[in-house]
Amino acid sequence: MERLSEEALASIVELMRGHGLTAKVSSIHVNGWFGGCDKLTTTMALLREAFATDLDAARAAHVFVGDPPNDVPMFACFPHSVGVANIRQFAGRFAHEPRYVTRRASGTGFREVVDCLPDARSNGASASAGLPAR
Repeated sequence: MERLSEEALASIVELMRGHGLTAKVSSIHVNGWFGGCDKLTTTMALLREAFATDLDAARAAHVFVGDPPNDVPMFACFPHSVGVANIRQFAGRFAHEPRYVTRRASGTGFREVVDCLPDARSNGASASAGLPAR
């Protein structure tokens, strides 16, 4: 499938914002929502309310995998942040980029991270061990 032009994406974002939505472009779609929440605030609330976990205290125990721009707050939060390879199309555009980038894009990049987890758990290494640093 052909990717929309930057102009078309900007038009969609402008239309959504004109109707009061927050709009963020991801690598596969434009996210739109009402209100001031983002992925990080929602994740923090979910972990606190459903799992009695204070993310501020436990962030080093977690790995976040994503791609920008809607994941930028998550990359800033997690010391073990991983971007799938398609993040490279956004390189240099954001204040916070992931610490690691997979060799493969999209779902296969996520699988690359998942494949690192059993080895990391068995040898006590970081789950991001084996991934190329940014």
